[in-house]
Amino acid sequence: MLTPSQVAEMLQLEVDEVVALVLDGRLRGARLGSPASWRIEAASVEDYLDDQAEDARLHALWRESNAASFPELWGRGRRGGE
Repeated sequence: MLTPSQVAEMLQLEVDEVVALVLDGRLRGARLGSPASWRIEAASVEDYLDDQAEDARLHALWRESNAASFPELWGRGRRGGE
């Protein structure tokens, strides 16, 4: 289990952003101890990074597809019985 400040350093985020990711369900964590403080599962940080990498890959593919011309995508084709 990691503290929010450890996760913030790993992800280059602010501590408040890490807590927001936990509250949004994008990182798995819980408030433990007395007084209660956040602890985040290390595996959820790895899962989050994997998700971020996949999102970046999909966005790159989308940008590439938008940059391609229609002939590149579907060939020259024939219209009207040419």
